[in-house]
Amino acid sequence: MRVLHQIHSHILTRPLPFSTLSFSLSKIISFCALSPLGNLQYAQKLLFQTPNPNIFSYNSLIKAFSQSHIPPTPQSFSIFKTLISRGHPNPNTYTLSFVLKSCSTLPALLEGSQVHSRVIRSGFSTNSFLHCSLVNFYAKCEEFECARKVFDEMPERSLVAWSVMIDGYAKVGLFSEALEVFGNMQKVGVDPDEVVMATVVSACGGLGALDVGRWVHAYVKKRKIAIDTKLSTALVNMYVKCGCVEKAKEVFDEMVIKDSRAWSSMIVGFAVHGLAEDALSTFASMEESKVKPNHVAYLGVLQACAHGQLVNEGQRHWASLLESGTQPSIEHYSCMVDLFCRANLLQEAYTFIKNMPIDPDPVIWRTFLVACKKNKNMEQGELVGQRLLELEPCNPDNYALLSSFYAACSQWSKMGHLRKQMRDNGLKTVPGCSSIEVDGAVHEFVLGDWSHPESKEIKEVLSDILRRVESSGHKPNVLGVLHDVGDEVKEEALCEHSERLAIAYGLMKTRAPVVIRVMKNLRVCDDCHEVTKIISRVYEREIVVRDRVRFHRFVDGACSCKDIW
Repeated sequence: MRVLHQIHSHILTRPLPFSTLSFSLSKIISFCALSPLGNLQYAQKLLFQTPNPNIFSYNSLIKAFSQSHIPPTPQSFSIFKTLISRGHPNPNTYTLSFVLKSCSTLPALLEGSQVHSRVIRSGFSTNSFLHCSLVNFYAKCEEFECARKVFDEMPERSLVAWSVMIDGYAKVGLFSEALEVFGNMQKVGVDPDEVVMATVVSACGGLGALDVGRWVHAYVKKRKIAIDTKLSTALVNMYVKCGCVEKAKEVFDEMVIKDSRAWSSMIVGFAVHGLAEDALSTFASMEESKVKPNHVAYLGVLQACAHGQLVNEGQRHWASLLESGTQPSIEHYSCMVDLFCRANLLQEAYTFIKNMPIDPDPVIWRTFLVACKKNKNMEQGELVGQRLLELEPCNPDNYALLSSFYAACSQWSKMGHLRKQMRDNGLKTVPGCSSIEVDGAVHEFVLGDWSHPESKEIKEVLSDILRRVESSGHKPNVLGVLHDVGDEVKEEALCEHSERLAIAYGLMKTRAPVVIRVMKNLRVCDDCHEVTKIISRVYEREIVVRDRVRFHRFVDGACSCKDIW
């Protein structure tokens, strides 16, 4: 910057033509704004001291503010407003694109909508470059109706436009919509690149659509699309989320270059599948490969220790995390609490919570309450339950969990009072929802919902399941049904849990050795877990269930979680 100051002084002390002076100052502003060796504040000061700065100068500063600030600032839009208020020079397509990028990063919907209006008034409404920026802006603001409208109105859609639309849907969990856009992309003959395919693979993983994911993987190979580290990692995650950890490991082993994301994806994959030893050995290999573990890798190894009840290993890796200089997040603390709770070390868990340097969040207290329920620790459980209701008085899950705790402790009057309080406040729990993929189509089932077109046949399969399960000597565990009804009605309610409907559909539509793979939005209840073990034995089928906590692999009457989840 010292040399630049000298150049700046030299320019100002010479009688240069105005055009030459303007050009020279714009180059100095650009260097100060965009170069790693520059000074953004100096560039901003120079811009507003320059008489009649050109649009190149404005663009340099707007671009710099749109990409260099963490957290993002509204400075780009402020400079844009100054430009508009001065009336000269007129903003060009680059100006508007840079401002839209800034608005998408913030995100700033109102300001970005004003820029959209400016795009139309400036006569740039057919510019494909700006169309992509607008689609990206609305997608980042989660205004998908507007994003799709702009996208559909584009006269020509480039690969970037398709990529932005697919990525926008996928990032907020609209995976079906992302795959639909990808299908349309194929119909019009636009060839995807590895960036698009990584997003499509991630969408398959989010849906748990293994058949579609396998087809996409085969498509990548057939079209000879470059499988870079990002795409390979997406494939690992997809197979993990679809319950096919063996295939995930195969893809991982084929990777030539493995960065921290790839390693952490595999470690977390083993952890959520209950393969603690594999997760630990992969973490050790990561360290041997001189790849520094990131926070996700530590999260995965702590999860693995919790699921495997490896308390000493978990404590060792916790110490390693602290020594590495990585700042533990609330998720890391939650894993440690889970580790102690799963091992029934309630006092250690409570001491750990009390010694935390940050306030425990509701997830940690819910984890501790589940442990209190398991051990029927009335005193501590009730205190934690009340703490939860103070932290999140409008979260129905807290009421449901505390109700089940009271039921486990046979405190029926307290459970009834809590359920009444829940009704009076108008709170309702999220219904259980499970999905299963058959022949490339995803079928969803909701607790007690018989709207499926093949519901009659599903009921027949459920009746056969009930008969076989009863013949095996199973007695339904009705404690998890928190309604004031008789046991017979509670047993009927258990039979209508969403995962049972999905499993029944899988039995009806597939034959061994096809694995029945089910995704559920909630934790699997105790009775459904026991019944699924029996189904796997009496029907001789492998069943993989992905619930909110982890994966369960049921084979020949046993579960991979070893009944700890």
